[in-house]
Amino acid sequence: MKIVITGGAGFLGVRLARTLLKQQTLRLAGGPAQAISRLVLVDLVAPPADLAASPLVEVVEGDLVDLLTQTPERVVPAGTDAVVHLASAVSGECEANFDLGMRSNLEAGQLLLQRCRALGSAPMLVFSSSLAVFGDSPEQPLPEVIQDNTLPTPQNSYGIQKFMLEQLVADCTRKGFIRGRNLRLMTVSVRPGRPNGAASSFMSGMLREPLAGKRSTCPVPADTPVALASPGRTIEGLLRALQTSDAEWGPRTALNLPALTTTPARMAAALEKVAGAATSALIDWVVDPAIARIVTSWPARLDTARARQLGLLPDADFESIVRDYVCENPDAVKAVIS
Repeated sequence: MKIVITGGAGFLGVRLARTLLKQQTLRLAGGPAQAISRLVLVDLVAPPADLAASPLVEVVEGDLVDLLTQTPERVVPAGTDAVVHLASAVSGECEANFDLGMRSNLEAGQLLLQRCRALGSAPMLVFSSSLAVFGDSPEQPLPEVIQDNTLPTPQNSYGIQKFMLEQLVADCTRKGFIRGRNLRLMTVSVRPGRPNGAASSFMSGMLREPLAGKRSTCPVPADTPVALASPGRTIEGLLRALQTSDAEWGPRTALNLPALTTTPARMAAALEKVAGAATSALIDWVVDPAIARIVTSWPARLDTARARQLGLLPDADFESIVRDYVCENPDAVKAVIS
């Protein structure tokens, strides 16, 4: 079985690739278990050395739009069974630079769909959409709890681009060009590494930096409700989308992944419980109106009945998420853990 991961050198792409290599086989769309013979990791940069050195991994470096325009067969080779499309410009970047978002998100997605269609074999395509397709506005307020059939009303460029590509994936599935699975991811916390341009980046940074002995800033009010998911739960969702049969998956509309609802104040309290008051004191509470405007327009409470039917559940609590991050990233933690 040949699987392509765009954004394959990013945090989720690397974690998914390692998981697939470890399990060695995959029951694609509910079919029989097949050996994974090739992973094609596509990104602007190379993946970590362990993945690049694997005989099952093929690395394709470059801008996704350029690659799909000039050498699409390198991105999605003949015989590809599944594509997981994780590559994306993030929310803050898209709001600051409209052209970047349209190119990196919408144009890249369109070209990827065209390449999958050209194969003539209807490969599976799992598209990582976002909670940002839902947005609150005075003219059209969101319901208190997002249901599986709640109408998306994005209020920023990133959410709009994600929703447009959801619709294209759904239509290409309807036409039989691909077997599309739209999956709306929650904000992933805690992400290791460096901050990125996402408006939600603080949901990792306000934990990650203090644990490393550095100051960080929370740019939204402490009592702001937010929805998030751990890296482990997010990977579970991506794998479930790959493995679920068409009958189990159901309609072509996107599936909302489960979310843990919390607040920055409760996140800081969990950090203090794990690493002490001196660590949580490294958080600076300074509201950034531009970021707060984006984040507070997103929903924080979801009833994900469809995901539950597939066996997908939210994280139990945020303290467990912090402790998992500490266990998985010991070299990035300087705080004394209780």
